[in-house]
Amino acid sequence: MSNTGLRLWGFAALACALSALPALADSQARIVRLSDVQGAVMINKNTGMGFERAFLNLPVTQGTQLQTRATGRAEIEFEDGSTMLLAPNSRLSFTTLSLNNSGTRVTVMNLDQGMAYVNWVGKGADNLTANFSKEKIQLSNPAHLRIETSPAVTKVAVFKGDVDVNDPSGDVNVEKKKMAIFGDSPDGKYKLAKVEEEPLDNWDKESVEYHSQYARNTTASPYDYGLSDLNYYGSYSNIAGYGMMWQPFFTGMGWDPFMDGAYSFYPGMGYMFVSAYPWGWMPYLYGNWMFVPSRGWMWQAGNWNNYAMVPRYAATNASSFHPPVAPTGTTQTVVFGHGGPAATALMTNQVGYRIGRGSAGFGIPRGSLDKWSMSHLSSQVSKSGSAIIQPVPRFANTSTGRNEMMMSRGYGPGRAGAYGARGAYAGARGEAAGGGRFGGAPMGGEAHAGGGAPAAAAGGGHH
Repeated sequence: MSNTGLRLWGFAALACALSALPALADSQARIVRLSDVQGAVMINKNTGMGFERAFLNLPVTQGTQLQTRATGRAEIEFEDGSTMLLAPNSRLSFTTLSLNNSGTRVTVMNLDQGMAYVNWVGKGADNLTANFSKEKIQLSNPAHLRIETSPAVTKVAVFKGDVDVNDPSGDVNVEKKKMAIFGDSPDGKYKLAKVEEEPLDNWDKESVEYHSQYARNTTASPYDYGLSDLNYYGSYSNIAGYGMMWQPFFTGMGWDPFMDGAYSFYPGMGYMFVSAYPWGWMPYLYGNWMFVPSRGWMWQAGNWNNYAMVPRYAATNASSFHPPVAPTGTTQTVVFGHGGPAATALMTNQVGYRIGRGSAGFGIPRGSLDKWSMSHLSSQVSKSGSAIIQPVPRFANTSTGRNEMMMSRGYGPGRAGAYGARGAYAGARGEAAGGGRFGGAPMGGEAHAGGGAPAAAAGGGHH
């Protein structure tokens, strides 16, 4: 081979080697969180498999596409705690999720159809560009808005802040409580009007209120995504010899944090562990899990500089512990325990459900009880083994549009009254322990395999 040929071959080999490096090794790579999934939501992660069923806590990377069907709703949570809600029959793609050399997070998304709510926190210099129809919005300051786009009409309603919409005819400033309408006029000009209320506005308000109430940063974390769920579904304790540790409610000595979830494949990154628990984001990317004698598994915050593809944990003597091990030889989503789409079905429309030791928050919609009630119920379950809850299906047409939950077979009205403004509580003496950590309640058809070993492939195929 000639010297020229050797050089060309060498450059080609180097290029192939560099392209094969995990994307997360590049400091410019970002992932954001699919923080709520209800109903039929599909995701395309550029694996070559097309769209597959989405589920809670899936990482969203650059190039990811999301699509909701008639019954589907989704929430995406960003590093600074900003959120985006995707309404039914909507399609969204993230063309850019990057970190520039100055440390600014840059997000560019295209709303191809449907409706999205954006609650942009506006911390630092982070910015969001939203493209839809012929219009574009660039956000760097705090703003709360609703975008609705179709082939005929586009509407931008501003609930908080001041938003400039870039239209082919020029920039349009939309103030708080105002709405800009594009494509609805024969002369092609935009119209400004008062904000029109939409049926899904209550859902958006619930999301904003939930994160506002529970997003307290008690971990010294540089990130805010996932904090609301940590504070709602668990609590911190100062443990001698360990320091400040977090533990979810409704666990027990036989529970471990790697029992329920899935491994999801991402090109250039490989498999990532995806927890099935409603709080299961930050403790699986950062910090360490530890088994604390007489207390069980607890999470210690830290390791903020690197994502963990497979969760970190300290050596343990816990019985029946199976360490998490990523699968090989496939690119399909691999589900174990009550993970993947089955967990989404569980959290959506349960009408009667027994919470037991080791359920770790399964079956309790976020914000459906106040924090005191969650803590009290966890104590009752710890003592008696389990308790029955009866949540109203999420997004039901109630007078408030909010979730409600009833725990039956308890002390009855008058013992403690209604504990939370967002949920009724009738006591929690509970049922006798039995049927395992989920008490025999329907779990969506998945069989628990035990530990972190892969159990089943959940193929999505092309749609």
